Amino acid sequence: MDIACLDLEGVLVPEIWIAFADATGIDELRRTTRDEPDYGKLMDFRMRVLDEHGLGIREIQDVIDTIDPLPGARDFLDRLCSEMQAVIISDTFEEFARPLMRKLGWPTIFCNSLEVRDGRVAGVRMRCPDSKLTTVRALQSAGMQTIATGDSYNDLAMIRASKAGFLFRTTEQIRRDNPDLPALETYDELLRAFEDAH
Repeated sequence: MDIACLDLEGVLVPEIWIAFADATGIDELRRTTRDEPDYGKLMDFRMRVLDEHGLGIREIQDVIDTIDPLPGARDFLDRLCSEMQAVIISDTFEEFARPLMRKLGWPTIFCNSLEVRDGRVAGVRMRCPDSKLTTVRALQSAGMQTIATGDSYNDLAMIRASKAGFLFRTTEQIRRDNPDLPALETYDELLRAFEDAH
């Protein structure tokens, strides 16, 4: 049985931290997993910046409430799910994901959670080490064949571990560093790639 494994931010919805950076005017928060391969280092940096500016979970959630899926994402996901099972595997957090999942029609998502104290983002609880790769391997151990897509450094392991995988709207640097991976730009291309691999 095939299962589609999708990254969330940059594939189905805009990057949350970039939207938050735009809303607050804090350009430092524009840094994402497209720029920094070490997720722990990136989150430590983000928490320091939030503390420096006195910002917490409520302010981030207020911005997330204004974010809509990328144009065409909901239709793509609906069409994909009519062909095969699909799951979103994301390094985002439960505290961020709920309004986005509602706008995407409540797909299944595996993500992490935050430690929040007095409204402050105090830490990160990762679901498991190397969460995207670990999840893909767990699905494979349950008899699934995975087909994966993502746009960032933290997606490469799950893409490479799958029977087929695709970069989607990625950076030029990631594309240059991974010339063997198909790099797609439209949802129609991505849907066809999933269908062909299925």
